[in-house]
Amino acid sequence: MFWISNNFYIGNILSIYLMLILILFSPHNHAEIIFGDEKKLKFQGDFRLRYENDWDSEQANGIPREDRERLRIRTRLGAEIEPLAGVTLAARLRTGPKDGQQSPHVTIIDFEYNPTGNQDAVFDKWFVHYATSSFWIWGGRNNFPYWKQNELFWDDDVTPAGLAAGYDFSDASGKLSFTGGCFTLPDGAINFHGNLTAGQITYVPNLGNISLIIAGGIFAFGGEKGSENLLTGNGGRDYMLWVGNAQLKFNEAQLPITIGVDVMHNSENYSNTDPDPFTVINRDQVDGYVLSIAAGKSRNPGDWVAGYYYAHLETLAVNASYAQDDWMRWGNADQTDASNFKGHEFRMGVTLTKKFGVLARLYLVDSITTVQDGKRFRIDLNYEF
Repeated sequence: MFWISNNFYIGNILSIYLMLILILFSPHNHAEIIFGDEKKLKFQGDFRLRYENDWDSEQANGIPREDRERLRIRTRLGAEIEPLAGVTLAARLRTGPKDGQQSPHVTIIDFEYNPTGNQDAVFDKWFVHYATSSFWIWGGRNNFPYWKQNELFWDDDVTPAGLAAGYDFSDASGKLSFTGGCFTLPDGAINFHGNLTAGQITYVPNLGNISLIIAGGIFAFGGEKGSENLLTGNGGRDYMLWVGNAQLKFNEAQLPITIGVDVMHNSENYSNTDPDPFTVINRDQVDGYVLSIAAGKSRNPGDWVAGYYYAHLETLAVNASYAQDDWMRWGNADQTDASNFKGHEFRMGVTLTKKFGVLARLYLVDSITTVQDGKRFRIDLNYEF
C-alpha cells in the first residue's frame, strides 16, 4: 500500500504553497513582476448561507435527539497561476472545523441556543497540475479525481493528498478514460491518517442527443492505528470497495432528464475474530446502491432542477468517514457517520443569476440495523465570486 506520513502536510510542500498563497493575494503588480502575465493569475471563491432544520430523530440506542434549527455559512477562497504552458499551481482556503474533513460549514446562529461549535479556517487544497489534450497529472492536495454523480460514496469536501493521473482515448465513437492515484487521507481537516490506492475506468459513447456515462473503479483503503478523529474504527480498518456507476441523460431542449445508478460492494474479507468489535458485528454489511432521477437544468438564470434520490448503504459498503454528511446528523459535531442507512432525498434548485442560486433539500432517513432515524430540511443560498 502507498503511505505518506503526516510530515507530508507540515513539511516543505506546505511551506511552498503557503508562500504561493501569500504571493497570489498580494497586489497584482507583484504577480506581474514574478510571473510576467497577470492574465494567467486567477482567483475563485464562493459563499453559502444555509438554513438547516433537524427533527424527529432517534439515536441508535433509542434515545430521542433534541430537535435542532440553525443558520450556517461556508466561505472558500482560492487562487491559481499558470507559470508555464499546461502547468498550474493552486491553493485554497476554506472555513470549517479543523477536526472535521467532511464539512466546511460553520454555525453562526443556533436557534435553540446550543453551542455553535468550532469556527476555523484551513487550507484544503494545495497542488501542482500539468495537462495536455489527453493526459493530466497532479501532486499535492486536491479534489477527489474520480468521476461520480453524487456524494454518497465520497464527499466533495474531502480532499486527499498524494498523486493522481489520467489519460483519455477519444475517437468518433466516444471517449475512454483511465484515472489512477495514491493518496494519504484526511483525519480531520489538517492531519492525515491511512491511505487510498484507487483506479477507475470511464466510458462515454457518442450517442447524439443522449448522454451516457459508465464508470467502474476499485478503491483500496489501508487503515492504520492511531486515528484522532475518525469514528467507528474507520481509521484502522481496510476496505476493498468496488464501485460501478451509470448515468443516462436525455438532452431535450426544454426538459432534460437524468437517470443515475450507483452500486458499491466491499470485498474485504473481515474475520469473525477481528480485534475490532464493530468490524465483527458488521462484517456482512458490505453492499450498497443509489438510484436517482432529475429533471431540468441549472445553466442560465431562470433554470430549475428537481430531483429524487434513494440510497441503501450498509455499514461497511462505504468508508463512512469520507462519504457525504448531508443526509443525517449521525456521529458527532465534527464527524458524520454516513453509512448503515436507507432513505430519500428530494431536491429543488433554481438558478437566479449566473453566480447566484437557491437549493432546497429534504432528507428522510432510517438506519438499516438499528432504530436510528432522522428528518432534515435545508435551504442553501449559493453565490460565486
